Formats: sequence, C-alpha cells, structure tokens
Amino acid sequence: MSIHLWFIYLSVIVAIIVTPGPSALLCMTHGAHHGSRRTLATVAGGIVAALTLMALSALGLGAILAASDIAFQIIKFAGAVYLVLLGIAAWRASPPLHAESMSASTTSDDKRIPLRKLFASGLMVGIGNPKDLLFFSALFPQFLDPSIPVLSQLGLLALTWVMVEGLVMFGYAAFGKKFVLGLDRLGAGKLFNRVAGGAFVVAGGALAAMRR
Repeated sequence: MSIHLWFIYLSVIVAIIVTPGPSALLCMTHGAHHGSRRTLATVAGGIVAALTLMALSALGLGAILAASDIAFQIIKFAGAVYLVLLGIAAWRASPPLHAESMSASTTSDDKRIPLRKLFASGLMVGIGNPKDLLFFSALFPQFLDPSIPVLSQLGLLALTWVMVEGLVMFGYAAFGKKFVLGLDRLGAGKLFNRVAGGAFVVAGGALAAMRR
C-alpha cells in the first residue's frame, strides 16, 4: 500500500470514527460515571469488536450477511434491544461522579461495576450493528493493492483503525468526564443521565428501523 493511499484511508476512517454514534455515546457515559481511565476498558471492548468485524469481513462473512436477510435482522434487533436497555439503565442511574470522588476513584459505582463489564458493554455496542460488518467488507477492498501480500495490508489497515478509534473514543470519555463535572457545578448532574438515556433509546430505535 502506498503512503498516498494510506493517507486517504486515514482521512476516511478519522471522519467515520469522529462522527458521534452509539460507541461514542457509551464512552462519554462511562467517562462521566467512572472516569476516563476506567473507560479505557470500554474503549478496549469497542476495539475488540471492530477487530472481530474486520476478521469476519476478511473471511467473507460480510458477503454472507449481505445475502441473508434473516441473519441481518437478528443481529440488528439484538443490537437495538441492547441499546434500549442501556438507555433505560442510564436513565435510572444515580447521578454521575462528583469531582472529588472521580479523582479519588473510590465511589460505590467503581466498586459495583468491574472493568470486565465495562469491556463487555463496549464489545456488545460495537458488534451489535450488522451494517458495520457490511461496511468493513465494502471499505477494505478499496484500499488493497493486489500486487502486494494482502495479509500485511489488512494488518496495517486494522492497526490504523485501532489507533484512531482508541484515541478518539478516549477523547469522548475525557469529554464526558469534563462535561458532567461542569453540569455538577451547576447542580444538574442528573441531566446527563436523562440525555444519555434518551439518546441510547433513540439510537436503538434507529437501529431497529435501519434498512440495508
């Protein structure tokens, strides 16, 4: 792959990943409730989801999904239900962390929710949209040079995606933390939960209504 083609790929995925979506919303919410450092587990879950979808697309399962309406609908509605459940949980959650407890990282929320659950949430949200699998199946071939070994090119594409997604999603987590601290100073900490919960439900509804 030429450096010119790589820069085109980089610009495309930066635009895609920076655009807010369910994963970005999840990282913001976890950043607000658990702090940006603990939200690295959520970010890692999203990255593993992306790598899984990349591997499945490379194995040709993206084409199978494109041809199977039943499989597409099952994955789509499972992802939609999970987003709605996240929305309900966010709506009913206690107010996000205060500045003092967030810096100390000793809140009951931190003790109650282990890192593996944050990771699992990131994984489920990342893998619950069947269009992502179709997206990787359509995107990667555009940047592959048939005269060069494909495996090394796929590795470079995947590594680039991982680095960009990791940085951007951590940025969303840090923003969520800062944003909720600002709301907390205004005495509106619970407002974040209401907005995030509503956004998750809307995202779930949009996913359920999505067509290929």
